[in-house]
Amino acid sequence: MPDVRLASAQGRWILLTTVLGSSMALLDSTVVNVALPAIGRDLDASLAGLQWTVNAYMLTLAGLILLGGSLGDRYGRRKVFVVGVVWFAVASLLCGLAPNAGVLIAARALQGAGGALLTPGSLALIQASFHSDDRGRAVGLWSGFGGIGAAVGPFLGGWLVDGPGWRWVFLLNVPLALLCVPVALRHVPESGDGRAHGRFDVLGAVLGAAALALVTYALIEADWITAVLGVALGVAFVRVERRRPDPMMPLDIFASRQFTAVNLVTLCVYAAFGGFFFLSVVQLQVVSGYSALGAGTALLPTTVLMLLFSARAGELGERVGPRLPLTVGPLLCAAGMLLMMRVGQGADYPTDVLPALLVLGLGMVTLVAPLTATVLASVDTARAGLASGINNAAARAAGLVAVAALPLIAGMGAEAYRSASAFDAAFGRAMPVCAGALVVGAAIAFVTVRRPEPGCRRPECRVHASVAAPPLEGDGAAARRRLGG
Repeated sequence: MPDVRLASAQGRWILLTTVLGSSMALLDSTVVNVALPAIGRDLDASLAGLQWTVNAYMLTLAGLILLGGSLGDRYGRRKVFVVGVVWFAVASLLCGLAPNAGVLIAARALQGAGGALLTPGSLALIQASFHSDDRGRAVGLWSGFGGIGAAVGPFLGGWLVDGPGWRWVFLLNVPLALLCVPVALRHVPESGDGRAHGRFDVLGAVLGAAALALVTYALIEADWITAVLGVALGVAFVRVERRRPDPMMPLDIFASRQFTAVNLVTLCVYAAFGGFFFLSVVQLQVVSGYSALGAGTALLPTTVLMLLFSARAGELGERVGPRLPLTVGPLLCAAGMLLMMRVGQGADYPTDVLPALLVLGLGMVTLVAPLTATVLASVDTARAGLASGINNAAARAAGLVAVAALPLIAGMGAEAYRSASAFDAAFGRAMPVCAGALVVGAAIAFVTVRRPEPGCRRPECRVHASVAAPPLEGDGAAARRRLGG
């Protein structure tokens, strides 16, 4: 039974370790965006090359993250987390030394594989270690600091690009790993799923990753034959997972309607975030004339808001239930992205940029911690790695598709990022698409997400806005029988 208290020394070490590890992956998801114009100039890359610089990482992360969660459940979450941190650091070193765009893209794919090991492990370690009374606040703090890591990425990336150069955007991960690994080995308890076995769904992992790769390629290159093949492999992936006795993604986890609904919300929300952060820092540099550091600094209000209010948002979600924050949060984010359409050539920061980012930041504060807590609350503690993996896969896949599809939808040419007028016009077409995805996510949350009624024993009724209490004994036994344990 998890019994570590957040106020204890061990609790603080566990939180520090998980934040450090997840921040490496989250930082890399955003810090690279602000460096894209510099990477394009230095390596003579086209817009497609820049898209692949982002998406090669997201592709392997999204495609393998389910396997990473399963590995942690079966072989030990701390062990797999530490392996992921080391792998990520080595791949980051290769990125920093890349002589051309092809090598950089390949190294980014290796980076994503390391992220697939450490990302689900960080949240699963919190779920498996902390006492149930402290998990809601622990998840809120993890979400808040992780969100800060993602939000501070553009600022940090800009400082590095304008200073020692874009290669240090990747090399920064090496000292973070050197700090994280010894703390994890010394202070974080090992945990796993006692029902797990040593067999792995390699076919499912290959089909899932290949489907994402083909769809991504099809969107970037506008190749519809490849898109059809990607969809076909996606269907094959679902069929394989349904029939295997040991699937990478057991479909019975979707017996909770709440879990399914919140993952649909995740798809909508993180598609919008992925598209926004990919395009906005380029818009500020190419169109509004900001330096890399200036563009990164411009996004700091979201960081400040996440720092100040994320933990309180997690506690508020516990009191009012998940429906309200998961509805209001995306709508606020959508309003912020629509306000970003005012940011063009000669944009004034106090009147054009800042209001949009304040509204966006308030939406992120309202949304992120309750979303994470609600996902984890819908499954048994023993399957925390799997649930975290599925939700992270949904988030990364959504961002992956958005980065691939938005330039196509917005009509960006191969050299659009070199022309202020062309990029500005495409950015103005892209922001309503991102806002629309958020509105759809809010509608799904409003219609489907509910606080369970007292005494309800159906799978979806285990969910509430904090992290779940221990599952009902009958449900746990049934799950073990379905898994053959």
